[in-house]
Amino acid sequence: MQVLIALGANLINQGLSPQQTLTQALQDIEIEGFSIVKCSRWFQTPAFPAGSGPDYLNAAAQLQIAGSHTAEQVYAPLAKIEAKHGRERVQRWGGRTLDLDLLAMEDRIAPDRAAFLHWANLDSAAQRVTAPDRMIVPHPRLHERAFVLVPLLDVAPDWRHPVFGQTVRQMHDALPKIDRDSVVPLTA
Repeated sequence: MQVLIALGANLINQGLSPQQTLTQALQDIEIEGFSIVKCSRWFQTPAFPAGSGPDYLNAAAQLQIAGSHTAEQVYAPLAKIEAKHGRERVQRWGGRTLDLDLLAMEDRIAPDRAAFLHWANLDSAAQRVTAPDRMIVPHPRLHERAFVLVPLLDVAPDWRHPVFGQTVRQMHDALPKIDRDSVVPLTA
């Protein structure tokens, strides 16, 4: 099964820089039974929401895992890796030593289309204070976030969103240019 994830960090963790933490997290992902098919370049991105902390280091990866799994089964080892690297869920959209977001699992929608649409259409005020009580796949905000789509363009430009029907490239191109330009590659 193909799995797409986003990786991010903006806080020092036990003396490790965000890049060192992300590099170790990629190693841990393989230890947990995923194969890394492709990983994007590193990107520096402004903290979200604006002014909420130091800039982030972001990336995206395409993973492969044998068998068929629920979203919760795929996310469980990612959450374990986050915890290993000091991730604490103190504040919504706060700084992070490590953030691993499950973006997509092939063309699956979980738990169902109605739940996805509820969370995807939630207004910004509610997003700040409300989080789903279960995994929503695809990630309900991936289509509007440059810090996700710009790195994802490196690894899965032709993946098609199972609800919106657009490819990563199309969703990326639909973002405002100022948003796309705020995600700066650290390597060519």
